[in-house]
Amino acid sequence: MMPDLHILLGLLEGGFRDLRVLVIGDVMLDRYIQGEVDRISPEAPVPVLRHAQRYDRAGGAANVALNLSGLGCQTFLAGLWGDDAEQKQLGSLLEAAAVDTLGMVSSSRPTCSKTRIIGRRQQLLRLDIESSDPVPLVELERLRERAVELTAKVHAVILSDYAKGALTPDLCSSVIRAARDRGIPVLADPKTHDFSKYTGATTVCPNLAELSLATQLPATDTPALLAAGQALLTEHEIGFLTVTRSEKGIAIVRAPTADGAASVEEHPARAREVFDVSGAGDTVIATLAACLAAGVPVSTSVELANLAAGIVVGKVGTVPISAAELVAVLTPSSGVVSAEKILTLAGARARVAEWRATGETIVFTNGCFDLLHVGHITLLEDCHRFGSKLILGLNADASVSRLKGPTRPIVAERERARVMAALASVDAVVLFEQDTPLDLIQTLRPDVLVKGGDYTIETVIGHELVQAAGGRVEIIPTVEGFSTSNIVKKLAVTRPA
Repeated sequence: MMPDLHILLGLLEGGFRDLRVLVIGDVMLDRYIQGEVDRISPEAPVPVLRHAQRYDRAGGAANVALNLSGLGCQTFLAGLWGDDAEQKQLGSLLEAAAVDTLGMVSSSRPTCSKTRIIGRRQQLLRLDIESSDPVPLVELERLRERAVELTAKVHAVILSDYAKGALTPDLCSSVIRAARDRGIPVLADPKTHDFSKYTGATTVCPNLAELSLATQLPATDTPALLAAGQALLTEHEIGFLTVTRSEKGIAIVRAPTADGAASVEEHPARAREVFDVSGAGDTVIATLAACLAAGVPVSTSVELANLAAGIVVGKVGTVPISAAELVAVLTPSSGVVSAEKILTLAGARARVAEWRATGETIVFTNGCFDLLHVGHITLLEDCHRFGSKLILGLNADASVSRLKGPTRPIVAERERARVMAALASVDAVVLFEQDTPLDLIQTLRPDVLVKGGDYTIETVIGHELVQAAGGRVEIIPTVEGFSTSNIVKKLAVTRPA
């Protein structure tokens, strides 16, 4: 089970929105042209692509920013872009994701773009538009000033270095110094052999090829690479390395300690089908930065980053992570302890939105569930068969007393909620004070509304709301001979005088 799961779910379901993260680096526009290839050109020995679709995505540092926005963070972006059509398209993508681009500086160089030609998920060709001319000093100074100014307003900074000229040693040192003065983390994604430009960073996040470039050791010798990475930490006053290892996951490399504690901590990848690794490193550093800004322990932060990377590599093209995707993966019934399933109405609304965004079918039922018995178990198991996520509306104590009499409930609401949440068939429990769950149904808008007993669809509370939204109502017959009232009567008869 994921460590600190309750904390992570709280962040993903709204906690990240209070955090501000700044991304500084090389932005670019990723373009994709997809189609089918079924013949070779008669003009030259090259495949002919029959065009099917074309789409644009934010790339480089801009993709890091979109990942942060997808997690719910307030995101700021600083970098260089030209005055051209690519800039306008990239700006539109960032604006749609609510990324603040006031840190962007207009450059005399064109906006960097990469166009990938893809046939049946196989990349056939990549066309890059970029300039190798030096960035004018006046533009670099303007970018440095804006980056330092924004660093004073955020909770974490990412240096997204794609070696296109935005991240100079002077800018990096100025930003890292400003961040350290404020006690906020700085994370760097390197595309250079010289880690000295990241001196003082909280962590540097290379892949094995980048670590090989920095240490001059073969990329195939992982143990030697990780050991050599420790020397870089001391030399450049870096807190730790976060080394991405493709299908093998992520390794945290720390400097050797005097007591001989382990300095390399490996986190295996979650097994998933890989379609495209583009942007996976961006997802890792964005997730890691958001977690560190929130004060999440490093190991837990890396675990979540690992999970996020596993999701995005299952997609084609540069696609950012979303909080909803992570919540859906983190909350299967078998993997969540009972306390984490008990939600407020606001929490339930957020979780339903995230489940629905990932294609889950939401089922709702309700009741008092005082003294759990086999009839209850059968009802809930049957409910779960109608969809993929079951929410249980549970009458609070005051509501039970009004409905069942002053001697009820026998079991208090908090204990009843814990018991119900412990069932594998239940994905969420929400207490309600009213006599009926109408407000709950109106807020959550389930896809399937289920009621047990001698009801008809027309007598089920909330059926109009569910059906009007395109959902349905299901009636499950009561299991004969089982009820809380019968159990209470039996106890009263058998109680000694």
